[in-house]
Amino acid sequence: MDAVEAAAYTVPTDAPEGDGTLAWDSTTLVLVRVRSGATTGIGYTYGAPATARVVEELLAGVVADRSAWDVPAAHEAMNRAVRNAGRPGLVAGAISAVDIALWDLKARLLAIPLVRLLGASREDVPVYGSGGFTPYDDARLDRQLRGWVEGQGIPRVKIKIGESWGRAEHRDRERVERARRSIGDRTELYVDANGAYTRKQAVRLDPFLTDRGVTWFEEPVSSDDLEGLARIRDSVTADVAAGEYGYTLPYFHRMLAAGAVDCLQADATRCGGVTGWLRAAALAEAAGLEISGHCAPHVHAHVAAAVPNLRHLEWFHDHVRVEHLLFEGVLDPAGGAIGPGISGRPGLGLAFRTEAAAPHRR
Repeated sequence: MDAVEAAAYTVPTDAPEGDGTLAWDSTTLVLVRVRSGATTGIGYTYGAPATARVVEELLAGVVADRSAWDVPAAHEAMNRAVRNAGRPGLVAGAISAVDIALWDLKARLLAIPLVRLLGASREDVPVYGSGGFTPYDDARLDRQLRGWVEGQGIPRVKIKIGESWGRAEHRDRERVERARRSIGDRTELYVDANGAYTRKQAVRLDPFLTDRGVTWFEEPVSSDDLEGLARIRDSVTADVAAGEYGYTLPYFHRMLAAGAVDCLQADATRCGGVTGWLRAAALAEAAGLEISGHCAPHVHAHVAAAVPNLRHLEWFHDHVRVEHLLFEGVLDPAGGAIGPGISGRPGLGLAFRTEAAAPHRR
């Protein structure tokens, strides 16, 4: 590689957003460019603007002058270089963004879509509509859900629950009821508590969720509470999912060994990019489980199509907005699935919209 660059772009939300344990009014995408000759690959993560400094100060020198073909070697070199800086968290996001850019570059050098470089296991990648933020009023929640189900034909949707760290359970119940009325009986309904509940609270809520046809219960308790997740998994009807905050393979190994989930989630913008996500998928397959891609749908589309044990990807409202604003070549989820590589564009199939992004640069 001849050059590695990074920049952060912060985009305001279209309305106040929040879940059971956090609220926000903007989202920051950190873009990485890696160049080899006249060809440039792009990758990105979501996180603090300081992630860009990690790329430029800790990782760029490690990756530069390496062969563009040997992505696993560059990945390992980055992991070793950050030992004293701390691998999880913000640093993991930086490594992930560089890794994604390296894979994008390699596919662009070969002039093929990334899914063709990795090898496809499927043509279509199922998605689920995700948003349903706790600050939404009833009308906004209804519009969003109907937009996915009736407007785009997506047959599965997710809303946030666990408002105020689980202290507004009455409102959680009301919102689940309204969501079911909005989407009808034939659409799958998922919920995400973002770790807001206690163990027993999550179990007590199960009969209500089961009666409303909820089939996916994400992070009922903290994803660090592996024993709690396992006990809840054994006690509830819905599939328990977690793993979006997995930054390293040993974390996923511990989660799977604990029997904590029915479906493993992994986020390529956190767990080591394309390289790390493929390895997490292999761990899940070895445990007899499926994997689901967390957020950042245009990063996950190609890698998700390359594994046999995929369940679906999260078509997350916040990130979909940002990616539509900042990139050309975005995918269409009509019918509930996306088709990475269909356009024939090389790499991720994305082109950065420099002029549109300029007002948002940090």
